[in-house]
Amino acid sequence: MLPLSPDALRQQLRSFASRAQPVRILLTLGSLMAACAWTGHPDAVIPLFLGAIASALAETDDSWRGRLRAQLVTLGCFAAIAFAVEAAFGMPLLFIAGLALSAFCLTMLGAVEARYKAIAYATLILAMYATLGIENMGAHGVTHRGREPLLLLAGAAWYGVFSVLWCAAFPAQPVQARLVTLFTVLGNYVRFKASLFEPLRGIDIERKRLALSQLNAEVVTELNAAKESIFRRIGARAPTGRISRYRGLYLIAQDVHERASSSHDDYNALADAFFHSDLLYRCQRVLGLQGLACQRLADSIARREPFEVGPETVQALADLRSAIEHERARADTHGRLVLLASVEALARNLALLDGQLTGASQPSARAGRTEMGLFDRSPRSWRDAVERVRRQLTVRSPLFRHALRLSIALVAGYGVMHAIHPAQGYWILLTTLFVCQQSYGDTIARMGQRIAGTALGVVAGWALLQLFPQPLVQSVLAVAAGVLFFATRTTRYLLATASMTLLVLMCFNQVGDSGVLLVPRLVDTAIGSAIAGLAVLLVLPHWQARRINELAAAAMRGHAGYLRQIVVQYRTGARDHLDYRLARRNDHNADAALSTAVSDMFREPGYVRPRAGVALRFLIRSHTLLSYLSALGAHRAALPDSAQMAVLHASAEGAIAALEALAAGLEKGVAGDPAANPAAESAARAALAQAVVAGEGGENGDPQARTFHTELGLIWLQIDALRTHASEWLQPEGSETTTAPA
Repeated sequence: MLPLSPDALRQQLRSFASRAQPVRILLTLGSLMAACAWTGHPDAVIPLFLGAIASALAETDDSWRGRLRAQLVTLGCFAAIAFAVEAAFGMPLLFIAGLALSAFCLTMLGAVEARYKAIAYATLILAMYATLGIENMGAHGVTHRGREPLLLLAGAAWYGVFSVLWCAAFPAQPVQARLVTLFTVLGNYVRFKASLFEPLRGIDIERKRLALSQLNAEVVTELNAAKESIFRRIGARAPTGRISRYRGLYLIAQDVHERASSSHDDYNALADAFFHSDLLYRCQRVLGLQGLACQRLADSIARREPFEVGPETVQALADLRSAIEHERARADTHGRLVLLASVEALARNLALLDGQLTGASQPSARAGRTEMGLFDRSPRSWRDAVERVRRQLTVRSPLFRHALRLSIALVAGYGVMHAIHPAQGYWILLTTLFVCQQSYGDTIARMGQRIAGTALGVVAGWALLQLFPQPLVQSVLAVAAGVLFFATRTTRYLLATASMTLLVLMCFNQVGDSGVLLVPRLVDTAIGSAIAGLAVLLVLPHWQARRINELAAAAMRGHAGYLRQIVVQYRTGARDHLDYRLARRNDHNADAALSTAVSDMFREPGYVRPRAGVALRFLIRSHTLLSYLSALGAHRAALPDSAQMAVLHASAEGAIAALEALAAGLEKGVAGDPAANPAAESAARAALAQAVVAGEGGENGDPQARTFHTELGLIWLQIDALRTHASEWLQPEGSETTTAPA
């Protein structure tokens, strides 16, 4: 075999580093297993492994300094809970009271930020691991107090060493991985957006918009994750090296997302007007190529290679402009000219989008053209952290309900365990903790996957124990199962559960006969899953339908804030400053939250969502409105002061007021806000209608002004539809009326 070249060796090292957490788990578990075998203490394998796994579950993306601080906090929380469990283990009332209180407090700690949420959840898991270990020690006659907590802490600390060192050795790797995922998802979004330009009549555009809103939620999630990953490494400092490049790529992704999410007119109207033309096909081809370019950019980031856009998109844009000129020469009606103007605006937007992708070859060059600051959503102080938790201490909060529900479920599980006295009964509590999620849909999905995964793991474990009775082979299988668990836990929970079950069986077989665990493990999993399912159904259920008002109001306020920033830039000129980007991000976050809630609603029982169809239509209209706002944002530029421009600005301000009034009405549970000013709105809309005559708003005027006028008209149409759907949603029970789909 030929030796690797330096470039090939570097590529292999990068590929190795990209596997991140599973590789760290491999190193941690492998070294712990080897140490136990070398010292002749196979009984220490289980607590050491469980401690390392809990530490890995507490891990979040961070710089090495942040990771070190988080690791110290994690070890402190682990030590407190592990020794507390050991002290209270023989006192049932004290134990379950402390466990319930800890579950509530630690769950509420998740209100601070994701870092503390992960640490709190892992601390609860470690408490369950401690009970399993202490019970197992008692079954084998081991009475050394403090041994189990110390071994759990040792395993956790050992993984922490690998975690911190890895983060210091590969500081930019998590950001790189986030950007790869971001541009992959963004490419999928852009390619699906291209399908809206299908040059066919009768296409169900609303269904496509619904799917697009769900894809948009994925893009928003990845944008937020990439931003947090970058910010953890730079803070308030100016970044250097690869982090500077990655920040530039993140900002490019933001701009591409805005331009790709924009809509310039009704797609069915465009398909009808240009049915006998290849114009929409040209638009579709350009967007499809740009989606592919996003995915090729993801590949180049993964390989850390230069990115080249390629000539195909340039040619496709030239063909699109040629097709527009051809259609303009044939246009013979005012309506056709107006629609053609929208296509021209789309072509300009696509050309600018292509320019953004071209700039990805030198993303750091953006630093001289735009403000590069990122908004820090972390708590500013202890007082801020406490205030975040205090705001969630209400029965209206989904987090509060989940915390209380989880505590009650653990108490119920402990009672069932003591009533039937199953072997290794604490698996019931562990299963309940893993299965009980904040939403009904997630809990039911995880319940089925947990039971099926455990059954699969038990069958596979029994077969492997019969085939490979050698302790060395079983040790290797245990380590491999741990690696597989972390490789699949966020994407394939069934397989992850099977892997963890296999790991437990292999480890227990090192110190005894794991065969006695096969049936109890299945029974305990079924009982714990049933308790979690009943808890989410009966204990303060927080159905998504009850949140729609709140989330819809947040989406309307997000639209209003985004539009307000856009209007400012049409007065002062385009500036990519933090306030604008923050308003844009907040609007997309609110839209994604509404989309997720509506999707979750359809996984809940039918009797709790009698008006789910109305919520679905509201979501489609809200996302459509966001796409028109994105088009306004994509074309923002300073417009000349004139009477016509004053009319357009007044209409935009009227739309902002209408959105805020709609938000206030949704919050109050009424169709409209009594504080709204209908007369002012009517005047603004009438003035907008008159602005279509010759001048800046006409087809012969300034293209930017024409786009401003067109998008405002479309925005007002969506506001009217949203008001209708809000009235349908808020009407009293039993007074539903049949409404045609939007």
